[in-house]
Amino acid sequence: MNGQRIVQSEFDNQWTTTKVGKAGQLQPGIYNLSAAVPASKDKTYDGVVLHCDQEHLYQQVGKICIRHSAHDFSKLPAIGTHAAIRYDANQGTAAQEGVNRGRGVKR
Repeated sequence: MNGQRIVQSEFDNQWTTTKVGKAGQLQPGIYNLSAAVPASKDKTYDGVVLHCDQEHLYQQVGKICIRHSAHDFSKLPAIGTHAAIRYDANQGTAAQEGVNRGRGVKR
């Protein structure tokens, strides 16, 4: 998908493109956000942020899509970034992983 993220919604039995943007670290594919599982506040979720809107934040954790409430975050993580999301006192925090730059295999 040439580095682009396409968001589509179904209206009147027709799929329409609602947004096009950069994909970031997202792998090419189709992500069914309507099948997302609600997040549990007593776990930490480590994965790529798929989508954010006014109500929810969607994150790919393994092969499962997790739905977080966007109202639980003071600052939402960027789409396409790898983040570890956890909850403290019902407030969500996202620790984004940086890119490790190294010189390869050490012996």
